[in-house]
Amino acid sequence: MLSNLPEEVLYQILSNLDYKSLSRLSQVCRTIHQFVNRDAVWRKIAKELLNTGITRHGRDIYPHVPLKERVKMSQNWYNGVCKIAITLKWKIKLLPWLQLDGDALFLSQAAEIGAYHLRQDRGGRHTRNLVAVFSGHRGDVCRFTLTDSHLISGGSDGKILVHNRRGHGRVELLGHNQEVNCLDARGGLIVSGSRDRTARVRYIWTSSSTVPRDTVALYDRVWSVAISPALSSFVTGTACCENFSPLRVWDVESCECVSSLGEEFRRGAGVLDMVFETPHQLYTCGYDTYIRLWDLRLSPRKCVMEWEEPHDSALYCLQTDGNHMIASGSSYYGVVRLWDKRQSKCLKYFQLTTDRVSSPVYCLRFSSSHLYAAIATALHALDFRRNAQDLLC
Repeated sequence: MLSNLPEEVLYQILSNLDYKSLSRLSQVCRTIHQFVNRDAVWRKIAKELLNTGITRHGRDIYPHVPLKERVKMSQNWYNGVCKIAITLKWKIKLLPWLQLDGDALFLSQAAEIGAYHLRQDRGGRHTRNLVAVFSGHRGDVCRFTLTDSHLISGGSDGKILVHNRRGHGRVELLGHNQEVNCLDARGGLIVSGSRDRTARVRYIWTSSSTVPRDTVALYDRVWSVAISPALSSFVTGTACCENFSPLRVWDVESCECVSSLGEEFRRGAGVLDMVFETPHQLYTCGYDTYIRLWDLRLSPRKCVMEWEEPHDSALYCLQTDGNHMIASGSSYYGVVRLWDKRQSKCLKYFQLTTDRVSSPVYCLRFSSSHLYAAIATALHALDFRRNAQDLLC
């Protein structure tokens, strides 16, 4: 009789069930199974869990993966259940950076960036095939970022290169006098920061895009930059070696400082990574061992929330799921930590190197099922699909 109810009524009933009850209900009959497997049934539950792809504002990041499967894997993320494997290994110690775009993983190694296609083999194992190599720097690639059609890289040679992701050449932009420590690209805008104590702003697709539109003097080494999703401002993070805040917000059009974030930063507490989650919410991390959430609509003097690395290690990188989860990479022993924003303490951690061999996690990225972490000599993959099919039965 349950299957004879109008869909609107049935949705209302199912919205009161938890994920275990929904999973058991789906085994009652074929009709109920087909109905319960719809993404709309799981959406309310998914929004309260970690890394299901449903953001705080309801956007679905992974629409190609059934939401029921993502809810199952979310239990593994929360409980730290995963299989750790070394996906790539190299002999020379490097400072790698990586980006993830669907089933494509991009990894910098020395002066080149490799593009790998990720797929599952018949045994369910995650494999990767090298499909493209982007080169052109005379020194190591320090940072790179992706747009829909291009890969933009900055190197220790001071160059900024714009590569066509489809392999149709590259354009060299006027970079910096010293290494390009950081860059971000969004909506045709590129912002880069350098050891030469400047940030440079330019638009990609203009006749004068090879030269910067504006150069901002920061009087300190620039370690990180991020462009607001609204494209109205950008934020710079510096080494904090001078007597001013390492975090400053700049207007895109005028390139004037709008505000400085925080106060009483200790000297040397540089900001190594930052990410905008919304046009007003910014997450930062660095040498002072804290992840901080800033709301740019409120007073700039104090952050909204903060999470402390328990072993007093610098935090090299972070990423959020757009909702409740943060992943961070620490400076010692390849430690990756998972955080639930609703809790003050670390949820789970994974040590990727031994006590005898230590390396920072230079960069990490994750999807609904995998987390990839780059250390000095290897790329590690954490697979959270393990036993996911049994969790809700």
